[in-house]
Amino acid sequence: MEVLSVASEVYPLIKTGGLADVAGALPAALGPHGVTMRTLVPGYPAVMAKLNGGRVVREIGDLFGVHAKLIAGRVEGLDVIVIEAPALYDRPGNPYVSPDGWDWPDNWKRFAALGWTAAELGQGMVEGYNPHVIHAHDWQAGLAPAYIKFSSSSHVKTVMTVHNMAFKGFFGSEIFNQLRLPPHAFGMGGVEFYGGISYLKSGMECADYVTTVSPNYADEIRTPAFGMGLEGLLNGRADTVVGILNGIDVEAWDPATDKALVQNFTANTIHLRRANKLAVIEKFGLDGEDGPLFCVVSRLTDQKGMDLLLQAADGLVDLGGRLAVLGSGEAYLEDGFRHLWARHPGKVGIITGYNEALSHLMQGGSDAILIPSRFEPCGLTQLYGLRYGCVPVVSRIGGLADTVIDANPAAIAAEVATGVVFDAGTADALYEAIRKTVRLYRDEKLWKKIQRRGMKSDVSWEASAARYADLYATITGLKANDDPDN
Repeated sequence: MEVLSVASEVYPLIKTGGLADVAGALPAALGPHGVTMRTLVPGYPAVMAKLNGGRVVREIGDLFGVHAKLIAGRVEGLDVIVIEAPALYDRPGNPYVSPDGWDWPDNWKRFAALGWTAAELGQGMVEGYNPHVIHAHDWQAGLAPAYIKFSSSSHVKTVMTVHNMAFKGFFGSEIFNQLRLPPHAFGMGGVEFYGGISYLKSGMECADYVTTVSPNYADEIRTPAFGMGLEGLLNGRADTVVGILNGIDVEAWDPATDKALVQNFTANTIHLRRANKLAVIEKFGLDGEDGPLFCVVSRLTDQKGMDLLLQAADGLVDLGGRLAVLGSGEAYLEDGFRHLWARHPGKVGIITGYNEALSHLMQGGSDAILIPSRFEPCGLTQLYGLRYGCVPVVSRIGGLADTVIDANPAAIAAEVATGVVFDAGTADALYEAIRKTVRLYRDEKLWKKIQRRGMKSDVSWEASAARYADLYATITGLKANDDPDN
């Protein structure tokens, strides 16, 4: 079975968040299930720099007013089709925002081009390539199912995966006449959303199936609290909404072989983690190693609950903890963590920006990772934490609740606890979770059990990839290993 994945970023070519990790790991995970997946991705500078030896498979004379080429190749283990359109994608830095931090004003066009190209590939644009399924990820790819639905000749099936409902890809209705869609596509059954156009809503409305990245989030987004105005649409097609939990690349994230660590270790040699803890302490300018070392690897936003952590962090220090923060985001939160560092030198450290290698070291050396999100579709950092013996302290929402088992008395007695789970939304609840974590940490024997149990959790893509393969089979009528020509 041939599937075209459509994503605005894919690790290790280009990454701003978890979407890239998912898009990068899923193709290899699907291989054992008889699914061949290629990834369509824009030709950003970082992507073009790694695309050596690719071949031009199609030239497009008019891709929303610009000339473009489709280049097929294999890069970093991924089969990709890259849209080389310098006028749209050859821009510095982040793929979505300009250097001054504002969205590119033509993002509507840049990602309409991505969706349109995907749909054309699904209709045989490149000779010899006819995918059975187009799998679109998040709002940037959301128009692909719409182009398919409103085409008179396409039979390719579509799946829309929602990684985060908060980002809808909303634009004014004035762009509609430039989208190459028929007039009747501007309606409730198409791309229209509250008088404008939402690319995310378009994909959710027009795809054959909608998936989210955890079962719990699939339930949450059908409620007003998490549905972001789209809960009615989802409830109207509830039988085609599926939650499939994300996994992680367990080869890229393996504490036994990870070169970003000072000292490799396994669940059976967990005592070796101490060398990594000392390295994190040194990197963040912290003093001593007594007490638990908490870490944060996150976008610094309200969604991620970072304002709550700022309120609870003085208490964390008073309890004897240390805090290492890696991330960037809203200016007032970055400033807040700098002020926290100034109040508690040697107890708190912050590094702004993103550093992949450092994030690995922090997971391999910190005692616990804090994830106090207000909503979290799946979350990957808690999965990395489990894998590396960095005990997750998480809100009871979305995929966090699906993947971490709270160390309550019953779970401890049953020897199934893997972390600390608390009710989302308040600094008091977060503080109590931190206090509970410190108490558990002081019981060295129990703490090691929780760490080892997390490290032995199945956080791979194996089970989830099988579910995706089954879904593709359901909507196409093919088995993953079927030859459609026979």
